[in-house]
Amino acid sequence: MTTPYRIDAHQHFWSLARGDYGWLSPDLAPLYRDFAPADLQPLLAAHEVRGTVLVQAAPTRAETQWLLELAATNDLVRGVVGWVDLAHGDAVPALDALAADRRLKGVRPMLQDLPDPAWIATAPLDAAVGALVRHDLRFDALVKPAHLPHLLAFAQRHPALPIVIDHAAKPDIARGAFSAWRRGLQALAQLPSLHCKLSGLATEAGTGWRAATLRPYAETVLELFGPQRVIWGSDWPVLTLAGGYGDWVAATDELLAPLDDADRHAVWAGNAERFYRLD
Repeated sequence: MTTPYRIDAHQHFWSLARGDYGWLSPDLAPLYRDFAPADLQPLLAAHEVRGTVLVQAAPTRAETQWLLELAATNDLVRGVVGWVDLAHGDAVPALDALAADRRLKGVRPMLQDLPDPAWIATAPLDAAVGALVRHDLRFDALVKPAHLPHLLAFAQRHPALPIVIDHAAKPDIARGAFSAWRRGLQALAQLPSLHCKLSGLATEAGTGWRAATLRPYAETVLELFGPQRVIWGSDWPVLTLAGGYGDWVAATDELLAPLDDADRHAVWAGNAERFYRLD
């Protein structure tokens, strides 16, 4: 039950000196420091991870440009998911400019941090979505269960836009929440353009989790989306709040054990390569 290699489709770097991480404060002590490629490289090498998708952590175009510069000088990064204010009047020219860099693979508005959970369904986004589709870019949906009905309305309105749900929509595993989360995902899974990331579950479970803790959630994601639309990621270094990189790899190995070799490889690497058009 081995996979020839892995792609980490969700990881972050940040530098505190940038000053644009509104969510990152000293009370998040394990995360309140710089995280750079040199910190991640040994973990990737230890677990046969041959490349990553580097995802934005700040709602600024300046950070996206910084991430693209990091990707240009680090072969481990095979794609970047950046940020643009999709409702702003200059969203289309901003996307046009960023998309000139082939390393940009998609964008991610930080929906979970917005005060209105319905923003994704009500904001004037048609022009920006048209630019995303024209540039063959993807949309990472950073959402929680309360956002799922609104994400469904958005996805139904834009069937040509490839969308991936980050962290399986962050179910509240620590409190045992399940049914409403499953219903929301089930509706989205009916849309063929929707994918789902198998990532972030350990953080939602909290310290002391085991593979068995995560199994009902991972099995639900695989059941609803099928192995060909599930994409593995670590969410490093946020992952370190609840465990280590190796712990999550080992747990995922256990969770994917019932799948055949082809489906395991799809989740570990192939789906990320296809969805994000990784070179």
